[in-house]
Amino acid sequence: MFSNKFTLKVITTCAVVMALTSCSDVEIVADVTPSQKATPQTIVLDVYKSPTCACCNKWINHINENGFESKVHSSQNFSVIKDEKKIAPRYRSCHTAVSKDGYVFEGHVPAKFIKQFITETHASDVIGLSVPAMPVGTPGMEVDDKFQPYRVLLLLADGSYKIYADVQSYKEQF
Repeated sequence: MFSNKFTLKVITTCAVVMALTSCSDVEIVADVTPSQKATPQTIVLDVYKSPTCACCNKWINHINENGFESKVHSSQNFSVIKDEKKIAPRYRSCHTAVSKDGYVFEGHVPAKFIKQFITETHASDVIGLSVPAMPVGTPGMEVDDKFQPYRVLLLLADGSYKIYADVQSYKEQF
């Protein structure tokens, strides 16, 4: 019916056409476009807290609503993480969050200050931020319209601190 020469030409032509169409610009654009879409990087925080603490849950909701992703680790003995991260007792609070870079955010630190801190470059002796105790009006510690001014502390590895932010009103937290 067909000669071997003709069959070989048909197969070769089909192979060339398939190779050319698989390399067309339309195909390349279709493959590249989805991967070029920029998606913001979510900041993940590991949060260590007591399983029964309601204010910690409110703070976790605050950070999640402000673009963070929290991985919660509930334990009765979460002081071990505070010791490992060298958070001095006077700077401790009811929960500890740890970033992928190892920075700590102790207590009711507003998401605004965590975001700011993460975008900055820090000296090697900086371990993170803390809002010691549990000031009324901080994220997670809201009580009606009450607000207690407080300081966000920049924690240093030698156990000292510097003032990172002086928060005088509720609105300054956001």
